[in-house]
Amino acid sequence: MKFFVYMIVSKNKSKLTTYVGYTNNLLKRIKLHNDGKGAKFTRGRKWKLLYYETFNSKIKAMKREYVIKKDTEFRKTLKLK
Repeated sequence: MKFFVYMIVSKNKSKLTTYVGYTNNLLKRIKLHNDGKGAKFTRGRKWKLLYYETFNSKIKAMKREYVIKKDTEFRKTLKLK
């Protein structure tokens, strides 16, 4: 089974907000975020997929998610693209 670590972005007025997560069904997960059924933080916003990576194990995906969440410079770089 494949797992994905992803970053989604939402624009609220002039501010860009990002969210990082992991899933085994990327398209379904983004749809849930946009339908207000994702993580509590993501509710009420419209999200676009900005970045993702694919992994063969859940543990590897979870570890990478943790690294990306903490790496604010990497996230800023992606937001500027």
